[in-house]
Amino acid sequence: MKFSLARVATALVLAVGAAVASATPASAHATADPVNVYPPIQGSSTWDRFGLSGPGGHHVVFSNWGYMNDWSVDIYRNPGATVVSPFGTKSAAGHAIAVKVVTVRPGCATGNLADGGYRIGLEARDTATGAIIARADVMHVANKPSNIVVGASVGPWTKLGETGRFRYSSCYQVNGDSGAHIHLEVINQHRYSCYVARSANTALTDLTVIGKVGVHYSGQRQRC
Repeated sequence: MKFSLARVATALVLAVGAAVASATPASAHATADPVNVYPPIQGSSTWDRFGLSGPGGHHVVFSNWGYMNDWSVDIYRNPGATVVSPFGTKSAAGHAIAVKVVTVRPGCATGNLADGGYRIGLEARDTATGAIIARADVMHVANKPSNIVVGASVGPWTKLGETGRFRYSSCYQVNGDSGAHIHLEVINQHRYSCYVARSANTALTDLTVIGKVGVHYSGQRQRC
């Protein structure tokens, strides 16, 4: 069995080196305590703009703790938008959630940033129990700040980089700015996370809940 956050919903809150951190968790998050997942783009964005990358069938390419991630989706925004952590700051039980960077590397298999930008992996931990809840891989990140390195702590609005345009390749099949997107993958540390189903080309804000971690679903690609 695979061992397995809410963004502060108030305007007051508006105010990682190619490496991978150790994957050994402090403990399994064995008791369900949901945490919301939000779009990894600050401001407005679009869910599955062209109807080809919804989480019901979109490819999962990354793994954590020896397991393929639970689900993936492409979130669209023209180049230059700020990319942020998708994890919220509190669980349903009110536990504070801490997020740190665990992966920073080129996202495409070629190892060339020009082919698809950075993959930035994030890990969410329940600070009350010490349990690791989930990870998220945020892919196709451009203009990564120098302080985003493995081990860095990030808040809900810490800038991880920007949406960008990269050269067309098998890893990044985009022909124009309207196709610029973040490829997001999510995985629970105990059992499976879920996504909130919605139609293609749905407008999102940075407070739209798109999924949940810390829940106990029975398999990959589960609707909440």
